[in-house]
Amino acid sequence: MVNQPFEKTEIMTLAEFVRLYDTDGPFEFVDGERQILSPTVAGHGNKAKKIYDALLVHDPNEALGTVYSELPFVLLYSSDWVKGSRTPDVMYFRAERIAAYKIANPDWEEKPFVIVPDLVIEVISANDLYSDVDAKVDRYLEDGVQTVWVVDQKRKAVKVQRQDFSKTLHLDDILADEEIIPGFSIAVKAIFE
Repeated sequence: MVNQPFEKTEIMTLAEFVRLYDTDGPFEFVDGERQILSPTVAGHGNKAKKIYDALLVHDPNEALGTVYSELPFVLLYSSDWVKGSRTPDVMYFRAERIAAYKIANPDWEEKPFVIVPDLVIEVISANDLYSDVDAKVDRYLEDGVQTVWVVDQKRKAVKVQRQDFSKTLHLDDILADEEIIPGFSIAVKAIFE
């Protein structure tokens, strides 16, 4: 992610967020600043796709939940004011939460998600600083994401983080989360093949 200078603002309307996202391209809105997202390179996208595909194959009818790739979710200050946004590489919502959200928001397809995912997957890019990635994970957890999987391409490892738990998995390990996605697992080495 490359930070571009923009005028700092504490919040923006949801309509303004959508307009700027469409006209200026993908960005995250963090601490009152728009941070333009860099294009994803093939290796980065491939790691995210492997996890996305595995989640989709595990639950093709979305009985347990729904997985999305490269879409923003926003945090609202009030009903129409955005105070922050994130665009994870992959995000997952448990079925009961996303179903309730869609019922409560019949226009949900016309705006970014206004619901915090249960699981977020971030793939570390070559230009990402580990301190920035750690800060991003902390922010996800503060915002209400239950679990974050950080895919480290250089170390060929996946770090699993929750509010009170952190564990790094290596090539011989299995990545799973029974609480959020019952029955799902993927070999860490399969992500890096």
